[in-house]
Amino acid sequence: MRTPRTSRRISRAARLRTAAAVSALALALAACGQDSEGGSEEKKDSAEGGTIGIAMPTKSSERWIADGENIVKEFEAAGYETDLQFGEDKVENQVAQIDNMITKGVDALVVAAIDNTSLTEVLADAKEADIPVIAYDRLILQTENVDYYASFDNERVGKLQGQYIVDALKLEEDKGEKFDIELFAGSPDDNNTRYFFNGAMSVLQPYLDSGQLTVRSGQTKLNQVTTLRWDGAAAQKRMDDLLSGNYGGEDVDAVLSPYDGISIGVLSALKSAGYGSGGKELPVVTGQDAELASVKSIIAGEQTQTVYKDMRKLAKQAVQMTDAVLTGGKPEVNDTETYDNGVKVVPSFLLDPVSIDRTNTDLLVEEGFYQAGDLK
Repeated sequence: MRTPRTSRRISRAARLRTAAAVSALALALAACGQDSEGGSEEKKDSAEGGTIGIAMPTKSSERWIADGENIVKEFEAAGYETDLQFGEDKVENQVAQIDNMITKGVDALVVAAIDNTSLTEVLADAKEADIPVIAYDRLILQTENVDYYASFDNERVGKLQGQYIVDALKLEEDKGEKFDIELFAGSPDDNNTRYFFNGAMSVLQPYLDSGQLTVRSGQTKLNQVTTLRWDGAAAQKRMDDLLSGNYGGEDVDAVLSPYDGISIGVLSALKSAGYGSGGKELPVVTGQDAELASVKSIIAGEQTQTVYKDMRKLAKQAVQMTDAVLTGGKPEVNDTETYDNGVKVVPSFLLDPVSIDRTNTDLLVEEGFYQAGDLK
C-alpha cells in the first residue's frame, strides 16, 4: 500500500532535519577535538542527506555544463547526493531521465526543461511519489506539479539588450538618424523566450514606430524570429537569408540577439557577407550568458554586448529552495505574480542580470566567473 503523501513528506523532512542535526553535532565535536565516542581523534563524520535529481537540457552549451557542475557542488556542500543528467536537447531523453530518477526514489527534482510543455505526465508521477520540483531558469508550463522557480529577471535581460542598442546607436541623441535592425529570439518552446523578446521590444518599439529603426525583412513578430533550440547554426542560416534577401545595397546596423550562441552564428553570417573587413563595420550585436567565446569576441571588437548572469548564484538559490522544501522550511521568493505557467502562478526568486561590453569585461574576472588568462 502506498504511503500517504503527507506522512511521506513529514518523514522525509524529519529524516533530513535529523541528518542536519547529526552533522551539526559531528562538527561541534570535531571543533572540541573529540569524536562521538569521547576520544581525542578528530572525525569527519557527516550525515547522509537525500538524493537530488538534476535534469539539464544539453552539454552543447557551456553554460548548461557549468550550471550542472554548480548545482552539484552546492548540493554536495549541503550534504546531499546528486544524480545529474543531460538530455542533449531531446525531449524524450529528458522525460526518460526524470522518470528514472523518480523510479530510483530521489527526494527532489531540479529541472531545466528542454521543452516547457512536455513534462506534464512525468511530473504528475513525481507528485504521486511526493517528490517536489524546482524549475531551474526555464519555467515549466501547463502543470500544477512545479513547486518553485529560480531564475533571473528575464524581462530585464531583454530590456538591457534593447537599451544597449538604443545607446550604441545614439537614438536619443540624434532623432534624425535612421538605422536598420534585424531581430532574433530564442527557442519557441522556451518560456523565457517571450520574456526576453518582450523586454527588448518594450525598449525598441517606440523607435520602430517613429521610423528611426527599420526592420527591412519585415519580420517583427515573435513567431517570425524564434530560433529552435537556440541553435547557432540555424541563426547563421537565417542571418544569411536576411542579408541576401534584404541588404543588397544597404548595411544592417544592429542585430538583437538574445543569446551568445545565436550571436556567434549571426556574426559568422555577417563576416561571410563582408562585415568586419574592407571598411565595412560590424553592426551592434547583443547577446546573453557571457559565454567565453562571446566574451573573447567582445574583447576583439566583434560581438558588442552580452548579459552576464552569475549561474553560481542561481545554483545556490535553487539549492536553498530545495533544502527549505525538504526540511520543512519556507523557500525565499521575491515574485509571486509574474510567472503564470498556464495552470498556476509559480512562486519565484529572480536574480539581477548585468550588461557587459568591452568597458567592463574585467567584472567577470573580479567576480571569479573567469580567470584573467581565460580571456586572452
